[in-house]
Amino acid sequence: MSNEILELEGRIVEALKTVYDPEIPVNIYDLGLIYRVEVFEGNRVEIDMTLTAPACPAADFIMEDVQEKVTAVPGVEGVSVNIVFDPPWDKEMMSEEAQLELGML
Repeated sequence: MSNEILELEGRIVEALKTVYDPEIPVNIYDLGLIYRVEVFEGNRVEIDMTLTAPACPAADFIMEDVQEKVTAVPGVEGVSVNIVFDPPWDKEMMSEEAQLELGML
């Protein structure tokens, strides 16, 4: 993988860290909701993500925020966001920082 792709992926992750579930004071990346970020030829980005619950009332808001913020990353030419539920999300997927923030450590 080229340095340019790695740098772009890093900028995408930083953008994802600015997206929050309105009900949880931790960003979706540290919550473990992002399963895959892949950059393809032409700097098209595909993201697989999940939600804390299948019936999450903020699903549309979160997906739209991910789409907007990743599209705004310099160098990104297109974004596809896929909601997946396999594997099911659980609190063990959260970063240590997120667990600490939510009082789980």
